Amino acid sequence: MITITTTEGLEAFCDRAKAHPYVTVDTEFLRERTYYSKLCLVQLAVPGDAEEDAVLVDPLAKGLDLAPLYALFRDENVVKVFHAARQDLEIFYIQGQVIPTPLFDTQVAAMVCGFGEQVGYETLVRKIAKESLDKTSRFTDWSRRPLTQAQENYALADVTHLRVIYEFLRDEIKREGREKWVAEELEVLMSPETYVVEPDDAWMRVKTRTSSGKFLAAVKELAAFREFYAQSRDIPRNRVYKDDAMLELASTKPKTPQDLSRSRLLLREARKGEIADGILQAIEKASNYTAAEMPKLDMSKDKLQVNPALADMLRVLLKAKSDRFNVAAKMIASASDLDQIAAGKRDLPVFKGWRAEVFGDDALRLCNGEIGLAVKGQRVDVIAL
Repeated sequence: MITITTTEGLEAFCDRAKAHPYVTVDTEFLRERTYYSKLCLVQLAVPGDAEEDAVLVDPLAKGLDLAPLYALFRDENVVKVFHAARQDLEIFYIQGQVIPTPLFDTQVAAMVCGFGEQVGYETLVRKIAKESLDKTSRFTDWSRRPLTQAQENYALADVTHLRVIYEFLRDEIKREGREKWVAEELEVLMSPETYVVEPDDAWMRVKTRTSSGKFLAAVKELAAFREFYAQSRDIPRNRVYKDDAMLELASTKPKTPQDLSRSRLLLREARKGEIADGILQAIEKASNYTAAEMPKLDMSKDKLQVNPALADMLRVLLKAKSDRFNVAAKMIASASDLDQIAAGKRDLPVFKGWRAEVFGDDALRLCNGEIGLAVKGQRVDVIAL
């Protein structure tokens, strides 16, 4: 088993990888004590059975520079293959400002090929590669050195079996003519905006049903401060203060350090120093919002008049047809999408890129590839095209 610990060794492997049609990639990382993931290991494999065709890269090795890997990620002639790529891509984008392209995600491809939604790597290894995985090293501290033989074997298996899985899914998708489906699903993963949380937008991740403008203004400013503080110091946002404490602060609107000391939910460390100052400044800033500046919750889904019988029928029919055509139902429409269709909504993001024909006042035929939904009044069907 080869572990690369130098920039020269990584460059040699990446140069050789550029002669292959694809390279499989996985990472091991830690995130429990930091805001950003700490990259601890990179696994790479190219087609072949030789020992040098599958390697481990130690990013914690002194002096190792990942620049050769980022250059490989930018090579348009080599497909970069991941499974459930989002967290891996976030690491590479944050650290190297690079998103591997062209990209292939076997979890997305498996949905297109009928393996279900959010299918795990172990399931694909068992069903496609006809192998089993040793999961004893799944929950381990990947930052500790030296790695054990069991850890190395576990990590390498994440990219060696991936070669078989990729080739199978690639061929299946080509045979069924569903390349466009995969490409559409990968658009979000390929977008840099997916991996950046702007402090001013952080409040949208906080769950609250209170629609008061003044309350939401306080939540927005408190969430923005927490996000900025956590990012700048690379600590988990919950180490600053948790959501329930934030909602309490937005409700009580403390004005002095003495007010903060009365909080039931605020961490002791947050009642003094920079965090306390930031909280009080956020509350003061929110108090100066004008009516036009007040944030608003999207309550449109709560106001939907969903016909439950129609929604249930849509789910049953969609599942029946998606099973028949061997594709995850989510690739066509989510449960939320079906509820909105059953409530009479027609201008939905899920319809983007679909072919639509309107019949009369309240009829719609929607299709993606070879499967479609037909809706007319209270009558719904899922159709094969």
